[in-house]
Amino acid sequence: MTIDLTAHVRPGDTVVWGQMCAEPRTLTRALMEQAPVIGALRCFVGIPAASSVTVETVPDEVEVHSYCGSGSNATLHAAGRLQVWPVHYSDLPALLTAGPLHADVVLVQVSEPDEHGRHSLGLADDYFSAALDTARVVIAEISPQVPRTPGARTLTAADWAAAVVADDAPAEVAVPRRDETTLAVARQVAALIPDGATLQFGIGALPEAVLGELFDRRDLGIHSGLFTDAAMRLVEAGVATGVRKRLDTGVAVAGLLGGSAELFAWADHNPAVSLRPTSYTHEPEVLAAMPSLVAVNAALEVDLTGQINAEEISGRYVGAVGGAVDFLRGAARSEGGLPVVALPSQVEGHSTIVPRLSGPVSTPRSEQVVVVTEQGVADLRGTTLAQRTERLIAIAHPTHRAALEQAADGVLAAAV
Repeated sequence: MTIDLTAHVRPGDTVVWGQMCAEPRTLTRALMEQAPVIGALRCFVGIPAASSVTVETVPDEVEVHSYCGSGSNATLHAAGRLQVWPVHYSDLPALLTAGPLHADVVLVQVSEPDEHGRHSLGLADDYFSAALDTARVVIAEISPQVPRTPGARTLTAADWAAAVVADDAPAEVAVPRRDETTLAVARQVAALIPDGATLQFGIGALPEAVLGELFDRRDLGIHSGLFTDAAMRLVEAGVATGVRKRLDTGVAVAGLLGGSAELFAWADHNPAVSLRPTSYTHEPEVLAAMPSLVAVNAALEVDLTGQINAEEISGRYVGAVGGAVDFLRGAARSEGGLPVVALPSQVEGHSTIVPRLSGPVSTPRSEQVVVVTEQGVADLRGTTLAQRTERLIAIAHPTHRAALEQAADGVLAAAV
């Protein structure tokens, strides 16, 4: 179904929309096609699923911005077509409402109306929804496949200037491939998670694998930026009951759904799950108030002093600052909490425990974290630089430990 965006979008506008499965692809596809007529635009995109914004589809008039280099965003960055904002996830709502990326236009994907004429932001409330209150124009894409997910913000036809019915079903996110090393890391992490813990987990194969190792636990809770098929399985199995959560007791809370059509259908009118905006899912006081909050986030490399790179590897921008620091800090402040950074000890023969990072410092060494590889656990909380170096070498791949030990003295001398 076509829509004429030239009546609503002006040259120079900043346009924002939901990410992953919540991208309104009928609208974003139309925007890319009509941009040469509209004129210069700035678009802020998040994690792509089957995005309409790729190297092949972005016209010269469109400047693409993002907080991450995931998926097709990495190709855009490599081609010089992506501007990266290295910000904490919790800062995104302010950036898009009152900051330098103030959204002029929001494209929003919604469900069909209920009996009261209200449409649910059923696949993502997330960071972009704050801009619905401050944008000049809101344009809606109505999809029969979008669930009416409890907790998610709702809109009526009076809230938008125009609407279109979706041409396609929402994009789905495939289950990440898990190799034996990933599963081995996941088992090390899972061994740290007690009954009754509340889980936050990042995107990717490793956090997903951790969830797959938890079916023998009891009364887990979920409070995360993302809710996936693996999380749904834990709820269905009676493992993630949420009954011990101090906040949102009995309910799994997330900012967006990232998974399959089965997940979307499951979430429809399901009181077991609730979508909330980033101002709640990543709020420091909310996170700190949850006992036994276990944050599980992946990384690309960790240096011997505990600095973490989750953004760039071999000159390619593939990750993000994202919400890792938000959740790691929350877990560190939580009573009985556990701030976990997990990664394989080597990738393609190269150590991920390194003397010095090859990319930016996404998480500084001042954060209190527990680093996990398939080789073991390095608890860096309350440790000196020398103790960190020793513990991190112990969880490095055996092939690289001798070289790391040789580099350790130089690292410590330069670190102070």
